[in-house]
Amino acid sequence: MNSLFEVPAERLRWRCEPTLLPFTCTADMTPLEDFIGQERAVRAIEFGLGVNKPGFNIFVTGLTGTGKTTIIKAFLKKITAGKISAEEDSPFPEDWCYAYNFSDPDRPQALNVRRGWGKILKKDMEELVQTLQREAKKIFESEEFAQQRQVMTEKVQKQQQEIMEALMEEARRSGLTLRISPSGMALIPLKQGKPMQEEDYLSLSSEEKKELEERRSVIENKVEEALRGGKKLEREIADRLEALNQQAGEYLVRGPLSELKEKYQGYPKLIRYLDAVRDHILKNLHRFKGGDGAQGIGPLTFLQSNEPAADPFLPYRINVFVDNSDTQGPPIVIETNPTYHNLFGVVEKRPIMGGFVTDFTMIKAGSISRANGGYLVLYDRDVLANPGVWEALKRVIKNHEVCIEEPATFFGWLPPQGIRPEPIPTDTKVIMIGDPFLYHYLSTIDPDFRETFKVKADFDSEIDRSKDNIVAYACFISAYCQREGLRHFDPSGVARVIEHGARLVEDQKKLSTRFSDIVDLLIESNYWAEKAGSELVTGEHVQKALEEKAFRLNLVEKRIQEMIAQETLLVDVTGAVAGQVNGLAIYQMGDFSFGKPSRITAKTFIGRSGITNIEREAKLSGRTHDKGVLILSGYLGAKYAQDRPLSLSASLCFEQSYEGVDGDSASSTELYAILSSLSGIPIKQGIAVTGSVNQNGEIQPIGGINRKIEGFYDVCRIKGLTKEQGVLIPQANVRNLMLRPDVVEAVEQGNFHIYAVSTIDEGTEVLTDVPAGKRDSKGRYPASSVNGLVEKQLQQYSERLKRAVAPASRKGGEEEGET
Repeated sequence: MNSLFEVPAERLRWRCEPTLLPFTCTADMTPLEDFIGQERAVRAIEFGLGVNKPGFNIFVTGLTGTGKTTIIKAFLKKITAGKISAEEDSPFPEDWCYAYNFSDPDRPQALNVRRGWGKILKKDMEELVQTLQREAKKIFESEEFAQQRQVMTEKVQKQQQEIMEALMEEARRSGLTLRISPSGMALIPLKQGKPMQEEDYLSLSSEEKKELEERRSVIENKVEEALRGGKKLEREIADRLEALNQQAGEYLVRGPLSELKEKYQGYPKLIRYLDAVRDHILKNLHRFKGGDGAQGIGPLTFLQSNEPAADPFLPYRINVFVDNSDTQGPPIVIETNPTYHNLFGVVEKRPIMGGFVTDFTMIKAGSISRANGGYLVLYDRDVLANPGVWEALKRVIKNHEVCIEEPATFFGWLPPQGIRPEPIPTDTKVIMIGDPFLYHYLSTIDPDFRETFKVKADFDSEIDRSKDNIVAYACFISAYCQREGLRHFDPSGVARVIEHGARLVEDQKKLSTRFSDIVDLLIESNYWAEKAGSELVTGEHVQKALEEKAFRLNLVEKRIQEMIAQETLLVDVTGAVAGQVNGLAIYQMGDFSFGKPSRITAKTFIGRSGITNIEREAKLSGRTHDKGVLILSGYLGAKYAQDRPLSLSASLCFEQSYEGVDGDSASSTELYAILSSLSGIPIKQGIAVTGSVNQNGEIQPIGGINRKIEGFYDVCRIKGLTKEQGVLIPQANVRNLMLRPDVVEAVEQGNFHIYAVSTIDEGTEVLTDVPAGKRDSKGRYPASSVNGLVEKQLQQYSERLKRAVAPASRKGGEEEGET
């Protein structure tokens, strides 16, 4: 009977025949230059990169190792390469600079120039300062300029001297002398041509004193008038000297600035900046005169926070914020550490005496500014892991401009007072690489997400196992070996790698596109080939690499198998027991997983409580496992309780399970245990079971089929193969079989068996060697069949329960009547 459901050995594993590979080694193959599969993702990326409209940024999803980053880089390189020749003389992407803002020094202004001109502008401004310093020294220290100043000064001094001499003469005629001292001017009376002594003044009569004071008052008025005239002359000479300086300054800056304005005539904002530079220079000519530039430098200069005092020419400096002089085509920036400052830029500060100082030359660009006019590649987990970055990124994409500010501002904190650079317009295509979970999470909770990333490129983790894809696999191996300097693979080695690609996705008709795992296998196989002294990597080396990797990781698996062999963990692989069956579970250990058999027991008895899941009651089961158990009640009720209520109490338990159970892959196993307990027919302990079941009794496929089979096979091998052992799997999982070669060999030799069934009835026949039984024309199962015995037991439970409940009901009625 079991032979009807046994899977033949040739269906347990797909073999890649070396004859399918038309080469003697991968060195003969053309290295892969295109992508394997991923047509959907490739077309989405092409679309997203081709649409240059707001919001059409790309979110790339897929499992790690499927080549997302590699394909994105290759696509961007291909696209930009096509634009380089067409845009060789293009001014885009432009350079961006920050310059001093003369009207608002705390808000540096942004200037844009054509690609490569940022450094030129900076050099031009530095040369302008040097030229003005050099020429200013020549002009302001020349004999001609000094003579002009001297003539103006001497003329005024002469006028002032003439006025003073006239005043002194008039004072003498009035009997007074004009004496000048550091404290001011004083009029002193004369007596016989000499200053009058105090006793002489006191000896004067009141009329003489009054006359003397009147004369002094007249002269004082004239002195004040003369002083006012002198001040006016000083102002006039100061104005004339300033006019002379301005005239010289105009001559000084006219030529150099005219050349710069002509050179940058296509940039109106830069022209306005140069006009502001001209006005500022003319107001601060002293900075260019020899020695004046260091004015104010002394012992306390380091305490000053006014940066121009330290660098008098700071307003004329240029900070090249984004330099694209070496960029060919649109820039491509891949930011692997998107902190707030790395992504959006930062205004650096220099510590001085417990505080900080900064200026516009300390503004540094972030990745989004360096990618302006091109492409920025980010990783979603890195972006979300840095506070404030996600919201700020959306704001930049929405507003098409980047503001360089402290992150504290974003959170509403009060940052240290500093400069506020002018925002820079940005046109950057953002490509976010992430996993499907985060994509769905963000699209659900973030209302702006779909408007920000309108293009989704979904990478598949598997491709069809077509002949073209098999050859593409070989070309990929050839390209990687050539690029990384590995030994090339012969056809048997390539075939074994391709078979492993099918095992990774557990599908005989598919191949894995998680090429990071394939690359690891290539490197490890090359190591074992090198150690064996082989020029080529063969299938034996690939198999050796797989076995050695498993050996490095399977310590926990071996310890569990030892515990089973020592009967610390109770698992029977021989004999038959009613109400007991071996289920199969997957243990996930991070980078390694393995299958482990677990004893599942069922106990049935009279009652109406239905099926009790002990794991659930102990809070050791997940929701999916609980659902699978609840399905069992539906199956039992539909099959055995059409004529009478289902009078059953049953308990299910994963024996010696203390860490929790989830998934529904054991639901069919639990149902077999219940049916065995009800019928009293023992189940073969040498056959383990996996597969989920629905309410119709159909066996449904599950995951991890290969590791589950191999886990039970290893336990049977340790405890001793009897030629009666095997695993019962869903029929739908046959295409997923990619078993280890040693398991396939054991099946070929008849030491192990794989059975595939589609229904519970088929499974019970395999496990018990007893027909499941079908209802006859009268709706009755054969008495000796599994279903017949189950139905009989349920009828007996129902009758016994009815008899037990009836006396209690009568007694309750009698007590009510007496009352």
